[in-house]
Amino acid sequence: MMAAGMIRIGEVANRIFDGSVNRGVAHATGAARWVLTVAWEMQSCSEAMWALSFQIPFQQQLVAGAGGYFAPYIRNYMARSGAPDDIGIQVAVKDRLNALRNPYAHLHEPEITYDSVRESLMLWDPIRYSETCPSSDGAFAMVLGDEATADAAVAEGRQLAWIQGMALRSEPAMAAGRDQVNPIAGQECVADVYARAGITNPIDEIDAAEIYVPFSWYEPMWMENLGFAEVGEGWKLTESGATGPDGKLPVNCSGGVLSSNPIGASGMIRFGEAAMQVRGMAGDHQVDGVRRALGHAYGGATQFFAMWVVGTDKP
Repeated sequence: MMAAGMIRIGEVANRIFDGSVNRGVAHATGAARWVLTVAWEMQSCSEAMWALSFQIPFQQQLVAGAGGYFAPYIRNYMARSGAPDDIGIQVAVKDRLNALRNPYAHLHEPEITYDSVRESLMLWDPIRYSETCPSSDGAFAMVLGDEATADAAVAEGRQLAWIQGMALRSEPAMAAGRDQVNPIAGQECVADVYARAGITNPIDEIDAAEIYVPFSWYEPMWMENLGFAEVGEGWKLTESGATGPDGKLPVNCSGGVLSSNPIGASGMIRFGEAAMQVRGMAGDHQVDGVRRALGHAYGGATQFFAMWVVGTDKP
C-alpha cells in the first residue's frame, strides 16, 4: 500500500469516481483534522471485464466487455479528428515503458516495442490486446489534513501537496445526443477545477498529469476534454512526444491505468500519483520541477468525473 501523504483540504470532497465504482474519498466538514482514505480491488477474485457485458434485455447479447463498449467511440474520435491509426500504439508503448520505473505497476514489459503492440491481437477494433488495461489487484491510501495540521507540517520543513482545486461532475449515461467522445461533464468538471486553481492556460501551467486511460486511445481524447489541446488536436500532443516523461506535459509517468488497473482504486491512484509528483516522492518516475499536477478519474459510461489540481504552494 502506498501513501500520498498529507494534503490540505480546501474544498469538500465527497466521492471519487474511479472505473465503474464510486469510491468514497473524504468528507471534510471541519469535524476531523485528519482523514484516511483507502481504495482497493482484487480482480483476481472476480471478472470485472465480463461483468460489464450486460445481459438481455438490457442490451444485445454481444459479450463485448468494456472494450466493446468504448471501441465505437474511439473509432468516432479517429474519424472526427483524422488521427493516424497508430496513435494508440504510441501511447501503449510510452505508458508501458513508464511502468518500468514504477515498482508498484502490475505490468513490467521491458521488451515492448511499437511492432509488438501493432502485432498483438485485435480485441475490439481498433483496440489491440497491448492497448488494453490489465485486470489487477491493488490498493492505495492517502491521508488528508486540515489547514492547521498542514501549516504545522510546513513549519517542520515537510513538502505537502496543497489542493488548489477540486470538482465532481456527472451526466446521464443514456441522454439523447450525448457526446461520449468529448463528454460535457468532463469539460465542466475540469473548467471548475481550473477556475478554482486560477489556471487559464493548462498546457503551460500544469507540470504533470495522471489521467485515467484504460484504453490507449483515451489519452488524445482526454487531452482535448481536459483543455490541453483544441478539439481534434489531442493526438498531435501524443505524436510529438509532448506527453512523454521528458515532454511539455508528462502524462501517466507511473504507467497509468494501462499498466495497473485495480478498478476500485484506479481513480484514487491517479489523485495520489499527482500528489506524489508535487511532493517529489514519485521515485524513479518523478518528473523534475513539478509545482502543479492534475489528477483525473472517470467512471461508468464516461459519465462520472472527479479531478483535482494539487500544487507546492498554499492556495
